[in-house]
Amino acid sequence: MRKLSKDELGRKSVADFKLADKKPLVVVMDNIRSMHNVGSVFRTSDAFLISGICLCGFTPQPPHRDIHKTALGATESVDWVYYENTFDAVTALKEQGYKVFAIEQTQGSISLENFKTYINENSNIGLNNSLAFVFGNELEGVSDQVLAICDGAIEIPQYGMKHSLNISVAAAIVLWEMVR
Repeated sequence: MRKLSKDELGRKSVADFKLADKKPLVVVMDNIRSMHNVGSVFRTSDAFLISGICLCGFTPQPPHRDIHKTALGATESVDWVYYENTFDAVTALKEQGYKVFAIEQTQGSISLENFKTYINENSNIGLNNSLAFVFGNELEGVSDQVLAICDGAIEIPQYGMKHSLNISVAAAIVLWEMVR
């Protein structure tokens, strides 16, 4: 066994990425503190050809060396927009026809492994529709104000003592499940 070379991987250039058909998925970051998390989500979004990212509130924005250190160039390929608050971002996405789901442990949340079945059973939501996922602050989660206007919440099943994941890990799990 040998690792594939960069040429064998068939990686897209930034220009190719910009022209590629994207998955109709948007990531919304609700007041994320860590530049590492922001950079990691950019990198994951690039890997899965996600349409874009909304950076909200005090979430750090590129350009910043600590974001770039983790993103490894993905801030150049993935489209992003900044909103002063997450409520406005979610409202704008809903006006554009997105169905918006918080990634949060809530009463009535949908377990991630059941989400595709859930959207197939709800005729107003389909796998081909545009979906947005709100990832909350590392300590507080998704704000109550934003939860109130989301179309639902998705929970990642967890079985250990801790019942939270780092946002960069949670984003990778959810985005992988959506594009798989």
